[in-house]
Amino acid sequence: MIYLDCFKRSTSPITALALLTLIALPHTALAAPPSSSPPAYSGSPASPASEVYTLGAGDRLQIDVFDAPEYSGENGRYQVLVDGSLNLPLLGNLSVKGMTLKQLSEDLSRRYRRFYKRPFTTATLVAPRPLTIGVSGEVNRTGTYTLPLATQEGGTQFPTLTRALQTAGGITQSADVRQIQIRRPQRSGADQVITVDLWQYVTTGNARQDVSLRDGDSIFIPTVSAQNPAEGRVLADTTFAADKAKPVSVAIVGEVFRPGPYLVTGVNARPGVAGVPGAVSDNPTTLGSDKPPTVTQAIQIAGGIKPQADLRRIQIRRMTRSGTDQTIDVNLLELIRSGDLRQDVILQAGDTISIPVAKDLTAAEVAENARANFSPDFIRVNIVGEVRQPGTVQVPPNTPLNQALLSAGGFDQRRARKGSVELIRLNPDGSVTRRKVSIDFAQGTTDEGNPLLQNNDIVVVGRSGLASVSDTLSTIFGPITGVFNFLRIFGL
Repeated sequence: MIYLDCFKRSTSPITALALLTLIALPHTALAAPPSSSPPAYSGSPASPASEVYTLGAGDRLQIDVFDAPEYSGENGRYQVLVDGSLNLPLLGNLSVKGMTLKQLSEDLSRRYRRFYKRPFTTATLVAPRPLTIGVSGEVNRTGTYTLPLATQEGGTQFPTLTRALQTAGGITQSADVRQIQIRRPQRSGADQVITVDLWQYVTTGNARQDVSLRDGDSIFIPTVSAQNPAEGRVLADTTFAADKAKPVSVAIVGEVFRPGPYLVTGVNARPGVAGVPGAVSDNPTTLGSDKPPTVTQAIQIAGGIKPQADLRRIQIRRMTRSGTDQTIDVNLLELIRSGDLRQDVILQAGDTISIPVAKDLTAAEVAENARANFSPDFIRVNIVGEVRQPGTVQVPPNTPLNQALLSAGGFDQRRARKGSVELIRLNPDGSVTRRKVSIDFAQGTTDEGNPLLQNNDIVVVGRSGLASVSDTLSTIFGPITGVFNFLRIFGL
């Protein structure tokens, strides 16, 4: 056994006097300045300054033993092994996993008493290990992540909760940021549970809520009990939200012109651009790619709403990470009338948007729906009969009957019955209605005399009485005229 005497190492009276002074002092005076232990957890996340770093595999340490240069300085640098132990001279393998630096210093001082009169040992963290954490719940990519530590002047900066959420792809729209839980392993075996309120961090800037993480932490983001679209829009603009430029896969059913699955990007897509289900719109307008995908953008990509769509009772069915369905009610009529952007709900992958048929829409409400930017740019109306250019014409929504007739070139002045036309309409329930409409080009839009047309309406322009008689005579005398023409050819 090696036994070292501090007096024998002293070669000068001054050094000997200093050593006598150190020996006369109590043992506690030789230790580092006392630092209070972290307070017991009381329900609020501790500030980064009060959190204690615990050792683990990969940490690099500087061990300094007072008056033992052969075990200090460059010779005193060690790395914690995979099993959480240190291999130190004289002491051998020691398990240090889960210890704080203060606990390790005190333990080494106690163990070195076998070899030194008054051992004073300090342990310093030279290079911390990367942190391995787990993230689960309402994030876009659950799993285990390794986060590097940043070294700055004045110390090491540990990654925070929001940094971990960014690495996991950001939170979903179903995340309850008020009840985030961090489970932190303790050396005693029982986990410390820290509840974090990131909503307070977002609204008040309380940085204490953005907790610094430790190796082995497990983060769980619970599912919110009831969706709040207003809060969802606020959270979508945070640094720990999902990537806004990433397309999300949704399904749209009901009263749109092209129901089916779509990839929706965070742009204001013009209707009709992506006609194939699953296509991404490539025709952005003013919103830009810095906005998350919303309900109205999805409707635009699906070709727009049909005239009989019930904008008051749109529903979004959302699958949460816990495996349950959530239903979000949307009233886009409030968005049209009062500009309530909360109704334009932000979408996430897997959402299903359902747009029902309205049972009692008035003509004014149909016109109101057609003016919305998530209505189609045009509707198709079939105009047949005695007009100059019969066939299918494309006209804007809310086009009245008179305007559609003019789009087809107007009446054939020699053959058309100008007093009235027949309007044929296919109803949502599958029935067909036919009615006569009196035509007066000087009349404004009315439901009786100049109704607003809907997609796939058929307008039949009949023949005048003179044209009918002429056509009948042509039918009767046509064969006889043909015979006379034949005889005339041969001079008979």
